Amino acid sequence: MPIHDWSTVDPNLYHHFHQAWTIAIINALNGGLLPKGYSALAEQHAPALVPDVLTLQSSYSESRQGPIGGAVVTATRPQARHVLRAQRSSMSARANRITIRHSLGRIVCVIEIVSPGNKHSQRALRAFVEKSVEFLSQGVNLLIVDLFPPTPRDPQGIHKVIGDEIDEAPFDFDPAKPLTLAAYVAGVMEEAFVQPVAVGDTLPDMPAYLDEDHYVPVPLEATYLATWATCPEDMRVVVESALAPGGVSCRNS
Repeated sequence: MPIHDWSTVDPNLYHHFHQAWTIAIINALNGGLLPKGYSALAEQHAPALVPDVLTLQSSYSESRQGPIGGAVVTATRPQARHVLRAQRSSMSARANRITIRHSLGRIVCVIEIVSPGNKHSQRALRAFVEKSVEFLSQGVNLLIVDLFPPTPRDPQGIHKVIGDEIDEAPFDFDPAKPLTLAAYVAGVMEEAFVQPVAVGDTLPDMPAYLDEDHYVPVPLEATYLATWATCPEDMRVVVESALAPGGVSCRNS
């Protein structure tokens, strides 16, 4: 199913889709994609979440595990696209993020689906970026899904803003594919696997890293499709009537 143009519809509609899509991804991960001992949970955004996460992390002193079991976990990394070296607002606060935890405790990966509220002001974007960088600095891997076009606050997309906080390395932004999927591997040298997409594209699977060497593929397209199928018919008509950049209709998606 092609990605819809969510930037032209009422943010409440995307908020509904965002919440339902979050649960669909969680169900897919817990339904057999994650290896034994790992669980995906929905957690509400909150200003104090990062400190809470860090406190929880420090309370676990598990030694590093050996190879992770499970048929879908792979140690083969996708090709690195970028290496880093060293009312809407209230909707953003109510939105869920996905955490992947080991033994329901230590957080190993966070999956963030960007909402309009995350980018509607400089303050909101700064808070999102600071949390993202904080996760990586504490060894928590990160997957960001941003289906909204760049704003004046992130003119080359949200990945460039996050990257500049770490290294300010050059990034080849493609205006023809302005939406961003980015998987980050936390470590001494953070790596970002960036997949630019556009309205009308099919979503690829993206890696959610459990450690520096192992990840599970997150089925973005399959879960997007399943979520879309459960949306109210009136909502689907409104969203499908939106025009993508260039006047391409999403109606028959």
